[in-house]
Amino acid sequence: ACVCAKNNRVTNCRVSDGVCRCNSIGSSASVNCDTLTSKCLLMKAEMTSSKSGRREKPKDAFQDTDGLYDPECENNGVFKAKQCNGTTCWCVNTAGVRRTDKHDTDLKCNQLVRTTWIIIEMKHTERKAPLNTEALKKFFKETIANRYMLDGRYISGVQYENPYITIDLKQNSSDKAAGDVDIADVAYYFEKDVKGDSIFLNNGLNISIDNEMVHFEKTLVYYVDEIAPEFSMKSLTPGVIAVIVIVIVAIVAGIVVLVLTRRRKGKYVKAEVIIVDGCTGGRR
Repeated sequence: ACVCAKNNRVTNCRVSDGVCRCNSIGSSASVNCDTLTSKCLLMKAEMTSSKSGRREKPKDAFQDTDGLYDPECENNGVFKAKQCNGTTCWCVNTAGVRRTDKHDTDLKCNQLVRTTWIIIEMKHTERKAPLNTEALKKFFKETIANRYMLDGRYISGVQYENPYITIDLKQNSSDKAAGDVDIADVAYYFEKDVKGDSIFLNNGLNISIDNEMVHFEKTLVYYVDEIAPEFSMKSLTPGVIAVIVIVIVAIVAGIVVLVLTRRRKGKYVKAEVIIVDGCTGGRR
């Protein structure tokens, strides 16, 4: 392994014929780290995912924003489709994550919707050099298969875009054989391990790549269900709602300024403002 001093938008660095060569993110083109990388490859790397290296998430992927709660379980241990806390109820997926707005006890949850894709995203602490990509992939694939007993065919990918590591677990109900562990259980065990709160007895997980310990400062888990979640405007964060309100106020303010300006010029024309689906339009 080597470090590409002239380009930090690369991965899988190695020494070849005495030269440090790496794959450019977004194209996998081999670049020579002894010289400058072409602008085209640099722009392509920057446009891949985001500048931070985080991969774009699927449209219907969502996080667990509620955290720990006291769940209702079926006799076989799976979550009941409907979960309640006093007079407030909501529907969950097979990972136990809320996928609807919260309602009263009359809420109907007709089925336990299956989570078919779980994306685990981890950000490691700052390092002088990137991790070895191939060693990293090998470690996580073997660890998930051996420690959590997940069939390797459900590990659809391990990606590294310094400093982010992304693990994809995919398991359709039709693919899941009797006796196979569920990806939701694996993700929960794994997340607890990474955060230093292992569920295993006296057996914490040490993440070591090429005999070097790796530490993480952030771990996020995203869930993609076979049926899209059913959230409404009520689920928007206060920040998003504030932005919407500001936009509406700005539109109204613009209309007021336009009317006052026309009055001052003596060219006031009666206008009818039409609002269609949140948009404004004028008709003289």
